[in-house]
Amino acid sequence: MSAMKAAAVQTRSGTAYEDDFYTWTQEQGARLRAGDLSALDLANLAEEIESLGRSEFNSLVGAGHVILLHMLKFDHQPDKKTRSWAISIAAQRKEAEFIPKDNPGLKRRLDEALERAYHGARLGASKETRLRLKRFPETCPYSLEDIRSRPFPVDPDDPIA
Repeated sequence: MSAMKAAAVQTRSGTAYEDDFYTWTQEQGARLRAGDLSALDLANLAEEIESLGRSEFNSLVGAGHVILLHMLKFDHQPDKKTRSWAISIAAQRKEAEFIPKDNPGLKRRLDEALERAYHGARLGASKETRLRLKRFPETCPYSLEDIRSRPFPVDPDDPIA
């Protein structure tokens, strides 16, 4: 493409998605607000919107991963349990509680998120405890209720559910 044609494309369509993502997002947002729908990069906008949803799902998986990792460590190395593990569980439980409240569509994907989280947590627990992987069940041994509310006391006189 000649430099003149490239300049014309740049002027008509703005910054290319592949060239400068930040500037592209700002231009697309301005076009949406202005109602200039014909100038939108629809294919990339659709992908980015879907990506936002995937990131919310991945946040739920991540919170579940931390909870399950520490639950496995508590159960398989009870003599080494730490206050830090209990605090991590409590913090990630709060995070995991808010994500589906903010995104009700994720409630129907809780089982899938926990399955994904458990596979990573199992590997992580094996690595961190230095116990053989086969010591950890292949499928999640915890119910959703256990994951949400099994007590892990941060301080002996102040149990956290």
